[in-house]
Amino acid sequence: MSVPDYMQCAEDHQTLLVVVQPVGIVSEENFFRIYKRICSVSQISVRDSQRVLYIRYRHHYPPENNEWGDFQTHRKVVGLITITDCFSAKDWPQTFEKFHVQKEIYGSTLYDSRLFVFGLQGEIVEQPRTDVAFYPNYEDCQTVEKRIEDFIESLFIVLESKRLDRATDKSGDKIPLLCVPFEKKDFVGLDTDSRHYKKRCQGRMRKHVGDLCLQAGMLQDSLVHYHMSVELLRSVNDFLWLGAALEGLCSASVIYHYPGGTGGKSGARRFQGSALPAEAANRHRPGAQEVLIDPGALTTNGINPDTSTEIGRAKNCLSPEDIIDKYKEAISYYSKLSEEEKIQRYSVLSELYELIGFHRKSAFFKRVAAMQCVAPSIAEPGWRACYKLLLETLPGYSLSLDPKDFSRGTHRGWAAVQMRLLHELVYASRRMGNPALSVRHLSFLLQTMLDFLSDQEKKDVTQSLENYTSKCPGTMEPIALPGGLTLPPVPFTKLPIVRHVKLLNLPASLRPHKMKSLLGQNVSTKSPFIYSPIIAHNRGEERNKKIDFQWVQGDVCEVQLMVYNPMPFELRVENMGLLTSGVEFESLPAALSLPAESGLYPVTLVGVPQTTGTITVNGYHTTVFGVFSDCLLDNLPGIKTSGSTVEVIPALPRLQISTSLPRSAHSLQPSSGDEISTNVSVQLYNGESQQLIIKLENIGMEPLEKLEVTSKVLTTKEKLYGDFLSWKLEETLAQFPLQPGKVATFTINIKVKLDFSCQENLLQDLSDDGISVSGFPLSSPFRQVVRPRVEGKPVNPPESNKAGDYSHVKVSGLGRWHLPRAVRASAKPFLKHSFESFSERKGCVYLKAGFSVVFVLGQCFGKQSQ
Repeated sequence: MSVPDYMQCAEDHQTLLVVVQPVGIVSEENFFRIYKRICSVSQISVRDSQRVLYIRYRHHYPPENNEWGDFQTHRKVVGLITITDCFSAKDWPQTFEKFHVQKEIYGSTLYDSRLFVFGLQGEIVEQPRTDVAFYPNYEDCQTVEKRIEDFIESLFIVLESKRLDRATDKSGDKIPLLCVPFEKKDFVGLDTDSRHYKKRCQGRMRKHVGDLCLQAGMLQDSLVHYHMSVELLRSVNDFLWLGAALEGLCSASVIYHYPGGTGGKSGARRFQGSALPAEAANRHRPGAQEVLIDPGALTTNGINPDTSTEIGRAKNCLSPEDIIDKYKEAISYYSKLSEEEKIQRYSVLSELYELIGFHRKSAFFKRVAAMQCVAPSIAEPGWRACYKLLLETLPGYSLSLDPKDFSRGTHRGWAAVQMRLLHELVYASRRMGNPALSVRHLSFLLQTMLDFLSDQEKKDVTQSLENYTSKCPGTMEPIALPGGLTLPPVPFTKLPIVRHVKLLNLPASLRPHKMKSLLGQNVSTKSPFIYSPIIAHNRGEERNKKIDFQWVQGDVCEVQLMVYNPMPFELRVENMGLLTSGVEFESLPAALSLPAESGLYPVTLVGVPQTTGTITVNGYHTTVFGVFSDCLLDNLPGIKTSGSTVEVIPALPRLQISTSLPRSAHSLQPSSGDEISTNVSVQLYNGESQQLIIKLENIGMEPLEKLEVTSKVLTTKEKLYGDFLSWKLEETLAQFPLQPGKVATFTINIKVKLDFSCQENLLQDLSDDGISVSGFPLSSPFRQVVRPRVEGKPVNPPESNKAGDYSHVKVSGLGRWHLPRAVRASAKPFLKHSFESFSERKGCVYLKAGFSVVFVLGQCFGKQSQ
């Protein structure tokens, strides 16, 4: 197909096309200096005639346009002027050969050609030549314009000869059928003797002669020929050439009605015809050279070639209103083209609208051209061409295939039209046999247009996506397209939507602590608090802020995300894990299922750092609907985080402790957070001893090198005297360093040795400390727990259910609370005096419920414990 020239106007139909080009190496400055002088000779008058010739110069012209010269003669190159530098006689043969090669490009249509040589001197220059002009330099070349005039005269002679040859009705000779390039293959094997074929040939030839007459300055003749051509071509439904004949008729009428020109060029064209004064023949555009040509030599058989005054009449010219109608009719006939030509037509329309700034209108016609590529009437639809044209429509609809452009704020463009276009891209890529491309476009539609999809559309799109990904999973790899375009990956940052990211500290049992002696004093390392009213609002700085705790190499670390599901159905997220940088990190993927349109839902992602250093949590990865996504925190809008950078320290030993004593159900004191505690219980009597065996097992991967042991009594009254615990570390430390998987034992001796030589308020103090003969526990697991022994039966079981009955407790002396006679005798007065009731039987004392008795060194102390 030809390359459209959007700068053409109606007046260009009457011009002769001359191409001016350099041969060899010519400086741009020198070339355009001569080119401008050549272009100044653009309009000439024919001697002894009212005809005017117009020349149109071009320094570049596509050779494929030359093939349409029979269809419209003003598109045919009839003259070639070349400019070259040659400074040596030995270079002349090669230079002249290049000139002939240049002529061969347009050789089929050229009327004449010229070569202007600059810089050559000597014998070669003195040889007379009609097609070559020699000049010593670019300053000494005063005859350039004169030689151009001679050149145009030769063009006119050839043009007039062809016009006369084609216009003469040669009886008995067959008229050749003129064709456009794509028609030549369609007329092979046709019946050339049919009436229909002959009329087609006559109509096309009449149109061609009309073009020649218009170029030769015979406006009225061209109008007559165009009218006759229109009638002939209309009778045989030759729509393409009929449209061209109507276009020629309109152009000739425009030239007649608007002699000043319509192309917006500087200076006004003046047409010299029968309807205008004869003196107007001498008018031309400012700066143009005028040449008088004698057409008398072309007169044959007594026929005057200038017949415009004889056969041309103004009634053959269209009115301004008719011009518009005929132009529309010509366009309608041009539209009766093949599908390929329709695609070209819509593409040209798109380019025209693009040039005038109508981008959305341009995109519309480009999309129509894309749909025309796969019209049902086409035997082999061009899905690749359709896809390429659809991609070119994206800018016109404010649509980009980069998902980052949709995360910057307000949505641009019409979402409904954009979704329609994306669906067409998906379908076209599928018909092309490229499922990866279909998955990428469908993922882009779901990610960027999620807010504009209805609930049913969300279900339909996700179902289609799952069907595509079952054959070709979605990846994060860019997809390269022909033409240099690359489709970026589309991460599903909205499936699910993440609102908060928090790095979690290790569990208390795994948190690292700075090494210090257990027996030394704790020194506060807290820094002074400094208030600043300046608040940083840079989200990137907040995310990169280093967190004040550490992770440990080889230990499982956790990151908590708050997510929610925007879909109207349950969302299954597979292979969800962390994206990190800075250290080698093993992510342990998780799978989750979020309810339809759920609120914020906590999700914990875990992993194990394999090396030490500073690790940054950059985001997370998911697999949703068969599409793998890498979602970076920097690309998530509205996300909150307290920091994403933490230090990973080398692996530490891990110690597991077990004891020979049972665990206690009560905690002695609340944990401070820096200590790991466990509670065991033992029940001993004063003077009794027992061993506590502690097993130390190294369950980590690093050897345990150091062990320190200390003890403390958890009491604030300090009324207990004596050592309860004792140990020896020599045997245990002999097993150190304790290698991974090894077990060491540590024995602690517990011996109860209480000193009751205190004042009378000792019972109150002991009770406040948690020591009681009625059985309350002590505060320390290593401290003696003194409990009374309860016999299985009460003394008076028949009366135990009566109101006011006593629930008796048997109390025996210091060990069993069996009172000797002397002690019992000294206790009686006290008991009778202090308590409402007591009983004595076989050396045992029975007290009313709510009372207790303590015997210390033979003295009896009583206390009402209610």
